[in-house]
Amino acid sequence: MLAKKRKKIKKIQKTPKQMERHLKGVANHRRIEILFLIEKEDGITLDRICDALKGNPKTLSQHTQKLVQAGLINKYRRGRGVGHILSPYGKRFFKFIKTF
Repeated sequence: MLAKKRKKIKKIQKTPKQMERHLKGVANHRRIEILFLIEKEDGITLDRICDALKGNPKTLSQHTQKLVQAGLINKYRRGRGVGHILSPYGKRFFKFIKTF
C-alpha cells in the first residue's frame, strides 16, 4: 500500500493589526481576571463573574464584550443566561499570560 502524503499545515502569521486586537483585549486588569475566572470555571455566566469579582454587571459586561471582540472568549446561550468559555486562541493566550 502506498503511504498517504501528509498535508503540511501552513501556519499563518498573524498581522500586526490582529496582534494589536488580541493584546488590547487583555490590556486591563479586570479582563485578565475575567480570563482567569473563565479558565477556572468553563461556561460561567455574567452573574457569577460579577459575584466572584464583586463588580458592576454593566462594567463587567463591557469587559466580556471586549474579550469577545478580541477573539479570546466565546459566548453561548445557556438557558435564560449566557455562558462564557475560552476560545481556542484564548486558551493559548491564557497559557502565555500565565507564564508571563
